[in-house]
Amino acid sequence: MQDISLTIHQGGRVALIGHNGAGKSSFLRLVSGVYQHTSGHFKAHVPVFPMIHKGFITSPELSGLQAIKAHYLLVNGHFRGFEEFSEDVIGFSGLGDFIHLPVKTYSQGMAARLLFAVLTGGSHDCLAMDEGFGAGDTSFYEKAQERMSRFLSSAGTLLLASHSDELLRRFCRRGLVFDCGRLVFAGPLETALDYYHRNHAPGSTGKLAL
Repeated sequence: MQDISLTIHQGGRVALIGHNGAGKSSFLRLVSGVYQHTSGHFKAHVPVFPMIHKGFITSPELSGLQAIKAHYLLVNGHFRGFEEFSEDVIGFSGLGDFIHLPVKTYSQGMAARLLFAVLTGGSHDCLAMDEGFGAGDTSFYEKAQERMSRFLSSAGTLLLASHSDELLRRFCRRGLVFDCGRLVFAGPLETALDYYHRNHAPGSTGKLAL
């Protein structure tokens, strides 16, 4: 990434706009510490939680409950509040006794429901999110939409990468437009969306995709 100079203030609700490969995901990985910058200066004053991975970062040999515990410890560094968190995740995912079986034995839908419940089970000072998260079964979708709305609204600062104008308008107020790894526009969301569709969009549908 090159030629990026900006400040995101606490409480900012920022949309990352651009076609596939424009640099949105790389920017999220940079600000959340997944990638390290090789030049320039970057400073995060609060922890940035990356909702980027589309699978558990723990071993599939772990049971669902163990995966929940491992995630909680990695994010929080302690187990205070874990019981309440795990009860919420297990109840929302609807896995019942399957929570004690290894994640590798889950169907794709079961694993997606558990991952979604785990990742949206808390609030964060700063959330860096790529919209490309599935919620599992069709019957689970409506409930997942409601939970995702509450989750995004609870974030102190939000960085949201999406191709959905509807989703961005719902949660963001500022827009950053990326192209070829460069920040080419920064400003109010509607102005940023207009700039993108006039100059860079390859035919966006603007469909909601949570």
